[in-house]
Amino acid sequence: MNEATVAAAGALGRAAGMEKAARARSGWYARYLWAFAAGQLVLVPMAVLRRGPVAVTVMAVINVLLVSGLSVYAARQRVVRRGFGVKHGLLIGSWATVFALMVLLGTTVFGRSVPFAAGAALACALPLALGAWTEMRGAA
Repeated sequence: MNEATVAAAGALGRAAGMEKAARARSGWYARYLWAFAAGQLVLVPMAVLRRGPVAVTVMAVINVLLVSGLSVYAARQRVVRRGFGVKHGLLIGSWATVFALMVLLGTTVFGRSVPFAAGAALACALPLALGAWTEMRGAA
C-alpha cells in the first residue's frame, strides 16, 4: 500500500470513530426532548386556560428560554451527529408552529376549553416526543 492509501484509511477510521462518539453522546439530546415534551403538557394548558396576554407571553418566554438554552448548549458540543442542525431546526420549527397555532386558537376561538387545552398540549408535545424517539433509535 502506498502512503496516500494508508492516510486515507486512517482518516476514514478517525471519521468513523468521531461518528461513533457522537452517537454515544447524543443521549443528552433525547433526554432534553423528552423533558421539553413533558413540559408542554403543563405549559400549554397554562397558556391556553389562563386569561390575558400576560399569561400567554410568560409561557411563550419560558418556552423560548428553554429552546435558546438548548441551542446554546448544542452549539457548544464538541461532536454532534451528522445532520443535527437540520434535525434540531425542523423539530423546533415544527414545535413553534404548533405552539403558536394552539395558543392562538385556544385564546381566540376556544376560550377556556379544557378538552382543547389537553389536545393542544398533546399536539405541542408530539413533535418533540417523535424527535426524542428517533434520536434514541439513531443512537442505538
